[in-house]
Amino acid sequence: MVEIKTDAALDAMRDAGRVVGDALDAVRRAAAVGVSLGELDEAARGVLRAAGARSPFLGYRPGFADTPFPAVICASVNDAVVHGIPTGYRLRDGDLVSIDCGAEVGGWTGDAAISFTVGTPRPADLALIETTRQALAAGIAAAVVGARIGDISHAIGKVGRAAGYGIPADFGGHGIGRRMHEDPHVPNEGRPGRGLRLRHGMALAIEPMFLAGGQDTYRTGPDGWTLLTCDGSRAAHAEHTIAITEDGPRVLTLPS
Repeated sequence: MVEIKTDAALDAMRDAGRVVGDALDAVRRAAAVGVSLGELDEAARGVLRAAGARSPFLGYRPGFADTPFPAVICASVNDAVVHGIPTGYRLRDGDLVSIDCGAEVGGWTGDAAISFTVGTPRPADLALIETTRQALAAGIAAAVVGARIGDISHAIGKVGRAAGYGIPADFGGHGIGRRMHEDPHVPNEGRPGRGLRLRHGMALAIEPMFLAGGQDTYRTGPDGWTLLTCDGSRAAHAEHTIAITEDGPRVLTLPS
């Protein structure tokens, strides 16, 4: 069931989203050659702690997972698409890093992700990251009252396919509110004019993820969480939580 939020609830979700945006900013500032993924997780924990926020990631255990998630961020490096566990791995020059983070404040949730490079970037990585950002912007722009979920999906997929990137079919965006994952599912590729009609008060996490090698396939790593490209190519991920409003899409996970 898709919950329609009141305007007051959307304002409360903005409070949670602001914490997410600030946490991602803190992680990005902390990321440098030699810094461990665990240290990036600590940077995000500090922001959540200072805001009195709870992490919806920490302890999360969906049906596919053998163990609960042990951190407040997902840290996915190079050929890791999403769900990377922060470990003692230390960032190297040229790494492509995707960070996903969530926060719950006052019973409402925000969820967002960024991708960036560390040290000297590869031009191909910068193009991949920029295309993923453009796809996120296109998906958000399509999220207007009266449109359909398929319009968002089509806008995202069109950008990724035009660049020759792969799109993992089983993963995409989702409804969000009192819980991190709610109905509806928001695929990263689809047909326009299809699916649920968008209404004022819906809240969605829109999150394109693209695979540089052009294949759509992925595999689960030995930790049971991390999704990896099958061909070893790099991946990027971008996400915002947004509200559907009569005045247009409202991004709820921008930093302070």
